[in-house]
Amino acid sequence: MTAPDTDWQAAWQPLVARVGEDFGSAETFHGADAIDPSAVRRYLEVLEFDCPLHTDAAVAREHGHAAPTVPSTSLMSWTLPPMWSPGQPPIFTSDARDAEPERSPLKGVRPPGMPPTSAYMATDYEVDYLRPVQVGDRLMRRGNRLVRCQPKATQVGRGAFTTWEYEIVDQHAEVVARCRFSMYHYNPHAVA
Repeated sequence: MTAPDTDWQAAWQPLVARVGEDFGSAETFHGADAIDPSAVRRYLEVLEFDCPLHTDAAVAREHGHAAPTVPSTSLMSWTLPPMWSPGQPPIFTSDARDAEPERSPLKGVRPPGMPPTSAYMATDYEVDYLRPVQVGDRLMRRGNRLVRCQPKATQVGRGAFTTWEYEIVDQHAEVVARCRFSMYHYNPHAVA
């Protein structure tokens, strides 16, 4: 009788030992642009979301805001750096089926101690909204604390579920939201 294959689990132990560490404490990721009314309008348009707090400056002022507020469900969009800028190489470098982008701010952090994996998927996302964001604000993402690392074999492959926490801050470094997201980084099972 042979011992079960546990080498893949042992490879995750250095990262498991780092749970609680903030891998992004010195970094702030600035969104590509300040929040402008036309982008908010386009966000609302596809949802057919009719709330004058987001579109009418007078109504926003009547409710104590200096400018129209931004739907909280859109905040993460405003923290993303540009996916691509002129002069950079292409994002997609392979035409293979299910090819992933070579680089993306959505891939998450690959800190030292994390074993190499070839695939990932987001599993959940939670946000605590602390105060309204307004048109004209410029949002940033700050921090990236590892709060969980659980190696697990699934039907799609072997890897680990990781949970991370970060803050969304405005141009004054005031926290507007706290976010937690989980991902499954894994190596797919071989296709027979």
